[in-house]
Amino acid sequence: MMQETKLNVLVEGAVMVAFAEALEYIPHTVGVSAIEVQFGLIPLVLYALRRGVKPGLTAGLVWGLLDMVLRGFSSGSVLNAWQGILEYPIAFAVVGLAGFAAAGLAGAHSKGTVTGYIILGTILGALAKYFCHFIAGIIYWGSYAPKGQSAWLYSLIVNGGSAVVSTIVTVLVLVAIYLPAPQLFRVSK
Repeated sequence: MMQETKLNVLVEGAVMVAFAEALEYIPHTVGVSAIEVQFGLIPLVLYALRRGVKPGLTAGLVWGLLDMVLRGFSSGSVLNAWQGILEYPIAFAVVGLAGFAAAGLAGAHSKGTVTGYIILGTILGALAKYFCHFIAGIIYWGSYAPKGQSAWLYSLIVNGGSAVVSTIVTVLVLVAIYLPAPQLFRVSK
């Protein structure tokens, strides 16, 4: 039974990673300031809310490595090894921190409480991811800031905008999924 449960968690994680990566191919740049909506957060946050922190971190790490290989290298988004590691495996892995809300979600009984845990988990995962991008923006992408603008402000605008938009979209979609299908947020025994 324990092996079957581990296999279920592993297979579910692989499916969610594949789904997250597939969603990255939907055009997702908003406006002229390079704000990006990360649709891949939706399945990864859902997975972390279902399975917890450790499986969430693992799935995020795999998603980050996959995205780096399939999109990062080819788009020129990997400047060097340290930046690539920070913005792909690490940044994508910390989305799994949404799993800290899993225990509360599992014990919640009202729609309002469940919605609160969905929002909390999404904020934890998305803000952790975009904090990594913010740091990388200051260190590695600051030279792209408009003349006279500091690297940290430039990074805050671009990555902060992406964080806010991605968090809102993820919350709205996950709550919209929860309302008609609450069983997707529970792990059947």
